[in-house]
Amino acid sequence: MVIRKGTAIFLVLTFFFSLALTIQPVKAADKVVYVVPLEKEVERGLASFLERAINEAEEAGAEAIIFNINTPGGAIDAARDIGQIFTNSEIKKIAFVNPNALSAGAYISLYADEIYMTPSASMGAAAVIDSAGNAADKKTISYWNSAMSSAAESSDRNPIFARAMADDTVEIPEEYGIVSNGFLTLSSSEARQVGYSEGTEENLDALLSELGYENAEIRNLEPSFLENLARFITNPIVVPILLSVASLGLIVELYSPGFGVAGMMGLTAMMLFFFGHLVAGLAGFEVLILFIIGIGLIIAEFFVPGGILGALGLVAIIASILLAGNSIVYMGIALAIALLVAVIGMVIMVKFLGKNLHLLKKIILSDSTSTESGYVSNVNRVELIGITGITRTPLRPSGTIVIGDERIDAVTEGGYIDKNKQVKVVKVEGSRIVVREID
Repeated sequence: MVIRKGTAIFLVLTFFFSLALTIQPVKAADKVVYVVPLEKEVERGLASFLERAINEAEEAGAEAIIFNINTPGGAIDAARDIGQIFTNSEIKKIAFVNPNALSAGAYISLYADEIYMTPSASMGAAAVIDSAGNAADKKTISYWNSAMSSAAESSDRNPIFARAMADDTVEIPEEYGIVSNGFLTLSSSEARQVGYSEGTEENLDALLSELGYENAEIRNLEPSFLENLARFITNPIVVPILLSVASLGLIVELYSPGFGVAGMMGLTAMMLFFFGHLVAGLAGFEVLILFIIGIGLIIAEFFVPGGILGALGLVAIIASILLAGNSIVYMGIALAIALLVAVIGMVIMVKFLGKNLHLLKKIILSDSTSTESGYVSNVNRVELIGITGITRTPLRPSGTIVIGDERIDAVTEGGYIDKNKQVKVVKVEGSRIVVREID
């Protein structure tokens, strides 16, 4: 019985030992690398996404974060914010220009710890353009030149090339072998030649292998649906369109009975406007609260006449829109465009479509007291024209006449008529009865 028990134990141990020999140890990835796209236009919505990506990578203890860059540039203020986010981050940041990092994209790339490019990539062309598509003023150009230099110096790169990207008057010494015809744009080979790139790689996989991350855990982080929506809504072109749709919807609703499609369209546009700016981090809830207060004051105007509440509500709404953006000047321009669209819509509704105001009838008097409607300020005695009478008092030129048994106030055509003279009514203008002496 003892032998059987020992044999059983031996067999069990032998089985588990054999099983252990067949199991190969799995080597866990000792490095985590995040790959984050930096694409399309640079705007505040992108800055919000990149900030989230860097925070997530840092919390995960990632070895590095690679920004897959392909952008034509964008807003200076958004690029500045992204540069600050990069500066405040301790994680290793690698810019992979694939294939373009132009204007604000070049500025952001210079804040990375390392820059790599694809063979056909280009970086530079950082001219400052205003909202009208024209060259910016000298003050803005000077600021941008300084910002580009600071970005290059932050990663120990020669700032002269960064300045040449932003200013076409900067001359590059011949010793560098770089020829710039206007705003400097570096190819991948030129960027490596002047120290603006650490290397050229065919694709992301080749870059990972070059950096020693081929066995690392690669985590691709993409913008969420809400972040993509916020980026679209906060686009400099979309903002004035949204505000114009909102204002036009409100105007059409004012001239329409009930609350219909136009009102829903305007309300939806405003909700999207504030939603996008909240998600993008451009506005806080205090701006939304200010907007709601403005709406409440305008509604209160329907019940408390006087105009003061309505005016305060309008000011609150305008202030909330101006404060929702990253630039009050730009938001002012967008709001001015929206107001112009509203005025044009109002003119079309009244002049061409003949619409009447419906929603504000309670606080606006729309009826006219015209003669055609039966309203008169005094009785118009047109039946007296041609009738004769006797002056009861001298007319100097006004006085009293008697026609039959009726005393009537009358005036002459400008002259003097003595008492007890025969006169004839020649004109009646409301309460003004004009007489002429009969010779």
